[in-house]
Amino acid sequence: MSSTPANASSTAKRVRLSRDERHRQLLGVAWRLAREEGTDALTLPRMANESGVTKPVIYDHFGTRNGLLTALYQDFDERQTALIDAAIAASVPTLEGLARVIASSYVECVLAQGREIPGLLAGLAGSPELEAVKREYQLVFIEKCRKVLAPFLGTAGVDPAGFWGMLGAADGLSHAAACGEITVQQAQDELYETIMAMVGRSGR
Repeated sequence: MSSTPANASSTAKRVRLSRDERHRQLLGVAWRLAREEGTDALTLPRMANESGVTKPVIYDHFGTRNGLLTALYQDFDERQTALIDAAIAASVPTLEGLARVIASSYVECVLAQGREIPGLLAGLAGSPELEAVKREYQLVFIEKCRKVLAPFLGTAGVDPAGFWGMLGAADGLSHAAACGEITVQQAQDELYETIMAMVGRSGR
């Protein structure tokens, strides 16, 4: 006769997630909902129901719906930054090589997240608070590009408008590729040409 108690499974300790692990799980649920139903589905009560946790847990992690959208954008930006940084570090340190890496990795990161990114960005534009968070990350990306491309800029340099134009092109082309309006290669090639043209104007 087995010495294992009959109710061993019921008395086994339940594994509890750490706060960081729970946060990652909740973000995963949020990304799934955004992908399947759009960002309008991202309400905190719905998140609690889909995640199998109580509402206080959701509110503890995000506070408000704006807090949830902000956390999703931060998660996306952190992964995008890591991808671009790794690609730059491994690239050939020429203007052409760096411009190609910036263009390719930016589009690839947006495509990896899928169609939910345009909806998330639209949600971020819905309030001054969220727009400020988005703008902060945009400025960080622009400064990264400025430093990477600095050795190849002419005496005229690049005005802030040039980098904002590059970023606008990056977002527009990436989202068009994500929606299937253009191919990934077309998006990357056009962004590469935009970067090269911007740098070329700096020598005038």
